[in-house]
Amino acid sequence: MKQVLIRQGGIAVEEVPEPLCGPGRVLVRVSHSCVSPGTELSSVRNAQTPLWRRALQQKEQVRRVLAMVRGQGLRATLARVRGRLGGGAATGYSAAGVAVAVGEGADFNPGDLVACAGAGLANHAGYVEVPMNLCVRIPPGVDTAQAATVTLGAIALQGVRRARPALGETILVAGLGALGLLTVQMLAANGCTVFGSDPDPARRELARGLGATACFDPAAEDVAARLSLRTGGLGADATLITASGRSDGIVAEAFRATRRKGRVVLVGDVGLNLQRSDFYAKELDFLVSCSYGPGRYDPAYEEAGLDYPAPYVRWTENRNMQAYLELVRSGRVRLEPLVGGIFPVEQAARAYRRLQSADRPALVLLAYAGAEPARRVETPAARRPGAPGHRVALVGSGSFAQGVHLPILQRLGRPWSLRCVMNRSGASARSVAEQYGAAYATTDLEQVLADPEVDWLLVCSRHDSHGDFVLRGLQAGKAVFVEKPLCLTAGGLQAIRDFYAGAPGGPQLFTGYNRRFSPVAQGLRSALAARTSPLILDYRMNAGFVPRDSWLHGREGGGRNLGEACHVYDLFLALVGSPVVAVRAQGIGRGRGRYAHNDNFIATLRFQDGSLASLTYTALGSQGWPKEHLEAFWDDTVAVMEDYRSLAFHGPRRRGCASAQPEKGHLQEWQALSRAVAEGRWAIPLEQQLASAAIALQVEAELEKGD
Repeated sequence: MKQVLIRQGGIAVEEVPEPLCGPGRVLVRVSHSCVSPGTELSSVRNAQTPLWRRALQQKEQVRRVLAMVRGQGLRATLARVRGRLGGGAATGYSAAGVAVAVGEGADFNPGDLVACAGAGLANHAGYVEVPMNLCVRIPPGVDTAQAATVTLGAIALQGVRRARPALGETILVAGLGALGLLTVQMLAANGCTVFGSDPDPARRELARGLGATACFDPAAEDVAARLSLRTGGLGADATLITASGRSDGIVAEAFRATRRKGRVVLVGDVGLNLQRSDFYAKELDFLVSCSYGPGRYDPAYEEAGLDYPAPYVRWTENRNMQAYLELVRSGRVRLEPLVGGIFPVEQAARAYRRLQSADRPALVLLAYAGAEPARRVETPAARRPGAPGHRVALVGSGSFAQGVHLPILQRLGRPWSLRCVMNRSGASARSVAEQYGAAYATTDLEQVLADPEVDWLLVCSRHDSHGDFVLRGLQAGKAVFVEKPLCLTAGGLQAIRDFYAGAPGGPQLFTGYNRRFSPVAQGLRSALAARTSPLILDYRMNAGFVPRDSWLHGREGGGRNLGEACHVYDLFLALVGSPVVAVRAQGIGRGRGRYAHNDNFIATLRFQDGSLASLTYTALGSQGWPKEHLEAFWDDTVAVMEDYRSLAFHGPRRRGCASAQPEKGHLQEWQALSRAVAEGRWAIPLEQQLASAAIALQVEAELEKGD
């Protein structure tokens, strides 16, 4: 299928694999999509901005990158940033077409005409996969070209709802782009007297034709004074800011134009350096309208498909989408005057230029000719003969795979080679496949499993998919390298155990417990080789706070014990070298306040040889303090590991080690795996991999009991 991407500051149309349809989702063959003149043109301009200037404008992103440098080192961070920038960005968030597949639990049928919304979901692409709460049926009398504007319509409608307009009130709409012109029509249909404000004379004229009583030029007129004259000195009962611009004067003008105790609603993106004198004396209500409506940015609503009961939340984003399409059907919202053309998707760059022209329209649409679905797309590398050795299929092409594993594979070279890339997003799969020289990109795991030229699966997908992907790979005869965790459920772990019980000589499984391969861990293991006493290990992980709505805490991530602390359980097994006979865990509380039940806990392990190991895992501490610290005690010796940068011994003289950056063993685990495969052995014993997962599941069960 064809998809529009923002790449290196320009618009590119590329052939990418179509997505699959997951549970609770709808796969839509797109007929039309709407190009947003505000959000998308802003993204294009931002992509053209030098990185240093973007850094000054997006300080939060800089803080994230610096945190990544501290935790993973400069080289890995640069690789992840370059991969994300080079891959291009999907664009678009409003589309309409035909449902061709429906996932379990989604209340739609194949063949339904639907409109869909969502940035990163309802993209400019031939096929899109959208969660059911971001998808609505198109009513009779509305075509897909009209319905493709559903997201803009829902945004405008939510802004109107926030303003609470009453019959006969005077409302000012500041900014007469697509959102403003839709807002004018909705307010007029609501029985309001509508005024508009915009520096573009064509937009002002268009607004008057769509129901505005009069429109003003803020560049040449005092809007507040003109509106005061038209309202007998009262001013607007409410002002909706639908403009886009960095000037703080837009919101200041809105405050001045609004009557005492009136309402000002922010819908657009404007400067917000507020001046107290503009609104304090009038006791104005300043409201923000969040996108399409209630449910936006709530993973439980958008991703999990949980609805809000209508008696308590009358207008969710989904119900706003439905209401907007009814306004279009009834003719109370007219779209023909706003649309400046419908362009074939192949001419997407021309469509974007049309929105930047001197006589730019309010919006343009893209059209998609019918095409056969293709879940595999060849790259230029497919025309080259494959390299012999261990041919890898990457399953999940996220930033960690791009920043850590793929650069290492490139560095190692033969016998390793990247055969293909599989990802839910076809655009990401295609970009990574081309960047790293894979033969093809796909969204279909079955194609990967059926490929005789794939020897290894490298599973880097979301945590909840690991167990299933591992089992399917092993059953297909592929060796598997799976990023931790191995799986998230006891059933998934038992299925893997049962597979090897029935196939003792089955393919190798390697779980990405990289810490056991780090230089400091290897140095400590060497020192422990001749110990005569039991070992006591005291590990502290100052993990840092992660918001409760992060995917790590949700179904996909499984929580921080299963998703991260499993690293430490494996390290304990590697250092002690004895089976675990008892596991105990206690947390500070079951999901209290801002913390999840597995954010703060202490886990204690007892080993068959008498050794003890404890992990203190906490999200309570300062990020300025080192993240990981280990103390080991045995035979009159103490070893101290600090953040995988240094290892020091106290007692009998031994040489420690130190490095400038954290060395957590990512390169070393690949080197160890290469040696093991060449020698016909396993890099990590199967029982230790299964034991680490079992320990994590047992700790999780203890923590879930709560107080």
